[in-house]
Amino acid sequence: MDVQQLLNIVWTCIAAFLVFFMQAGFAMVETGFTRAKNSSNIIMKNLMDFVLGTLCFFVIGFALMFGGSNPIVGTTGFFDPTSIDLQQFKDLTPGVFMIFQTVFCATAATIVSGAMAERTKFSSYLIYSALISLIIYPITGHWIWGGGWLAELGFHDFAGSTAVHSVGGWLALVGAATVGPRIGKYKADGTPRAIPAHNIALGALGVFILWFCWFGFNCGSTTAATDTLGSIAMTTNLAAAASTLVALVITWMRYGKPDVSMTLNGSLAGLVGITAGCD
Repeated sequence: MDVQQLLNIVWTCIAAFLVFFMQAGFAMVETGFTRAKNSSNIIMKNLMDFVLGTLCFFVIGFALMFGGSNPIVGTTGFFDPTSIDLQQFKDLTPGVFMIFQTVFCATAATIVSGAMAERTKFSSYLIYSALISLIIYPITGHWIWGGGWLAELGFHDFAGSTAVHSVGGWLALVGAATVGPRIGKYKADGTPRAIPAHNIALGALGVFILWFCWFGFNCGSTTAATDTLGSIAMTTNLAAAASTLVALVITWMRYGKPDVSMTLNGSLAGLVGITAGCD
């Protein structure tokens, strides 16, 4: 093992640890932007997203995503993902590449939690979360990153705007449509009612954690310590900053003053949007 390979391994591990810490960011954002009485439920759901995601992805999900070149789904490596013949295993070792992909899977599952906050039965949510990490994310991920049909068509998604965030977003939409609006969201006449965040400071902390960890998310997708890391980091930061400013201006124009929660969400929108093409 030469020095460059060791550097690649160390960098990919650091990036994976940063992406793992995004779970804390999501927990803070969702807790801060919802009502205080639901905090424990939200934190428990986020915790179980990662726990179930880790186990389900190791046993079945990784094989569905990377187990062979079938255009639809992987077919080898179930219950023993280290048996798959992957170039990334040779470059990084199986453990490093698997933990990096595991934290990405858990991120997709966690995105769903916020959209279904305050009105989801815990046991039902656990089943949905497990299905995401076990089947849904791995199959769609295979299409893009596992040599599937989208990859064959030349589809480019460097770090996961579609593979991770869009998939998580669509699943969140399905979940939200299924469980309906938050309790108290609409008045008797059907007009929407604003539900203020119970702790803006907590939500802001979560956004800053996510912004920081996103450098690991995007830069880490090189899975190598290369000279492109600085460019990827700068592109990521510029996109987030520009999106934040646009959100601030729009809310200022619409409401007569800047809206903190919408501006913070603008930061996240910029980060999500740049993830596919940050390279």
